[in-house]
Amino acid sequence: MSPSEEVSGVRTARPRPPLSLGARLADLGPRLGSAAVLIAVAALSWWVGGIVFFVVWLIAALVVDFEWQRIIGGARPTARHVIGAAALIATGIAVRSQAPTLGALILLIWAGVTGYQAGPGRRLWSTLGVLYAGALLIAVLTLRSSFPFGRWSIGWLFAIVWGTDASAYFAGRLIGGPKFLPQISPSKTWSGTGVGILAGALIGLGFLVFATRYSQLETLAPSPALFAVGLVLAAVSQIGDLFESWMKRRFGAKDSGNIIPGHGGLMDRVDGFTATVVFAAILGVLRAFPTPAEGLFHWM
Repeated sequence: MSPSEEVSGVRTARPRPPLSLGARLADLGPRLGSAAVLIAVAALSWWVGGIVFFVVWLIAALVVDFEWQRIIGGARPTARHVIGAAALIATGIAVRSQAPTLGALILLIWAGVTGYQAGPGRRLWSTLGVLYAGALLIAVLTLRSSFPFGRWSIGWLFAIVWGTDASAYFAGRLIGGPKFLPQISPSKTWSGTGVGILAGALIGLGFLVFATRYSQLETLAPSPALFAVGLVLAAVSQIGDLFESWMKRRFGAKDSGNIIPGHGGLMDRVDGFTATVVFAAILGVLRAFPTPAEGLFHWM
């Protein structure tokens, strides 16, 4: 059958038939296997905390910066990787030593030094890569160390982001419908985005039921206010995903890397979480409670 037709002397393309359910879920197997490993590592680091959490998320930040620098190209890639890595390690040590301001200062200075190495047309982008990875590291370490709410704040963010991502994936492929910003992310649909945000906030509330019972912290109890905050955080995770998709398309990259079967690079997997944890940390700090994590939960 010809893929096109003659209409009044003009050759027009026929619409493609819709993909079968099997085709739409063809990448499910590799995605599930890789996701299980990543979730297990992240969840173990979250629960154990301490040096384990620090090392896992420092490595994550280092990989994110490496992938970012590789995507954007530019001059002196080895020098940029080394300087960026040193900046992130020093930043992480400062934050772990309860000196986040010093950590932020180190990050700003050495991000600029890293960016300068990239040459014309790439300096700003290279600088932004170190800042992006460093913001993830500072935010996640700051929230996790906010006793006694730190463990629960990170767990809540995991539940929201993972719930949003999984729900958006299945809803988008099972329901389908109009695309959401196809010029940036061709696979995203309005149905997937909407269902993902709502489901992520609800799954976050489910986590808070567990957190309240286990921790005996009544502040963690599910409430309309925390559901509303969860909706905002879920939406931010989708924005983070879109930002990374836009950035990759800007430089002609399909994936940030190829280290994770079915997922691409690590940056592809933590883009939504990066945006969410940075937003949550800033929100917590602005609310001026004793710790940033506590500021996420006190809304009465």
